[in-house]
Amino acid sequence: MTRILTMDDLDFQDKVALVRVDFNSPIDLDKMKILEDTRIRAHGETTIKELSQKGAKVVVLAHQGRPGEPDFIPLKQHAEALSRILGKPAKYVNDLFGKKAQDGIRTLESGEILVLENVRTFPDERKKGSPKEHSKSEFVKNLAPLGDIFVSDAFAAAHRAHISIVGFAAVLPSVAGRIMERELTALGKAVEQPEKPCIYILGGAKADDALKISQYVLNNEIADYILPGGVVGHLFLAAKGLDLGKPNMEFLEKKELLTFIPGIKKLMKEYPKRIKVPVDLAVEVNKKRSEISTKELPTNHPIYDIGAETTKRYIEIIKDAKSIVISGPMGVFENPEFTAGTKAILESLASSKAFSLVGGGHTVAAVEKLGLKRRMGYVSTAGGALIEFLMGEELPGVAALEAAATRMKC
Repeated sequence: MTRILTMDDLDFQDKVALVRVDFNSPIDLDKMKILEDTRIRAHGETTIKELSQKGAKVVVLAHQGRPGEPDFIPLKQHAEALSRILGKPAKYVNDLFGKKAQDGIRTLESGEILVLENVRTFPDERKKGSPKEHSKSEFVKNLAPLGDIFVSDAFAAAHRAHISIVGFAAVLPSVAGRIMERELTALGKAVEQPEKPCIYILGGAKADDALKISQYVLNNEIADYILPGGVVGHLFLAAKGLDLGKPNMEFLEKKELLTFIPGIKKLMKEYPKRIKVPVDLAVEVNKKRSEISTKELPTNHPIYDIGAETTKRYIEIIKDAKSIVISGPMGVFENPEFTAGTKAILESLASSKAFSLVGGGHTVAAVEKLGLKRRMGYVSTAGGALIEFLMGEELPGVAALEAAATRMKC
C-alpha cells in the first residue's frame, strides 16, 4: 500500500478528529430526500464508529452535490441517517467554520459525533491548490486550531485538490481512515504489486479511460492481458481494421470515440499477443439476441454484447489469473437479452481464486444485480479516483497523506 499512516498509528482518546468522508448520495429531487445511504453507511460503520469507540471527538466534513445543481443540499439528512446507522446521536450544525461550528466542536464530549455543514457551501472549497496554499484558506485557518488529527477517508474524492481534501493534511497530524485504507490496499494488489498473471477487463463506453489504462498497465508491465468488451471492444475491433457496420460506426462517431482509434491501433501493434479482442458478437435483431462471428462484419444491427465464443476464450484466460481488474460491463447488461456476456465474466471472477477488483458505476451495478458482490475480492465505488489511479495519475488526497506521513516521521 502507498506509504501513509493509518488509524492504528495514533491515539484518539479525547482528541478532536476532523474526518473528511464521502457522504455524497443520490437524492429524490421531487421529495428532496436521500434515496439510499450506501456511502454514509460505509463510513459510519467503519471509520466513524471506530473513532467514536476510541474516545475521539468526531467532527465530520463531507459534501453533497455541487453549487447550482438540484442535489446541492444541507447535510441535516445525512446526520440523521448516520444516527440511525450508528444507533447513537450524530449532532448536526448548519455552519461550516463559523461560531456555531466552533462552539459545537468545543462542547463535544469524547465519543460524540458532530456533522458540519456541506463543505461546498464555502465558495473556494472546489478551487484547486496545493496543501500549503489551501492551509491558508479561511476554512482551514478557522477549523484546524480546534482539531488534533485529520482523518482522510474520502478516497472517492481523493483525485480532487480541494481544500477539505488536502488543506488540513498540511497543518495537522494526518492519517487514512478505514475506507481510504481499504481502497489503497486493494489498488496496491491490482496496480502496485499484482500477483501474476494479471488481467485487466475493460468494458463499458469510456474509451478514453480504457486507452489510458491499457497504455499504463502494459507499458509498466502491470497487466499480462487486456480483455476488451462493450463499446471499448468495438473500438479495439475498429482499430484492428474491421468495419462494424453503419449503426455501430455511426454510434462511435456520434460519441466522438473514433479519435481514440489511432492510439488503440498503436498499442495493439506494440502488444499484439497481450491484447485480446472479441471473435464474435451479439447483435439485436427484432429486439432479440443473435450472435455473429466478427468475420461476418459489417452488420446492419446494433452490437450489444460479446458472443459465446469470446466469453469462453476470456474465461479460459481468467482461470489462470492471480489478479483481475474489471471496469465496465461487456454489453448492455440492463437488457435481459444481452446480459449473458457480463454475467458469465463476472461469475467466472466470483468463482476464481484470484484477487478481483471491481470498479466503475455500471460494473458495480451489474455485480449487485447478479448478487455477486460478496464473492468479489474488492468492489470499489470510487469512480473518478479509481480510474485516475488505474491510469497512473497522482491523487492529490493520497499525495497529501504521504507528505504528512513523511513530515510526522521526521
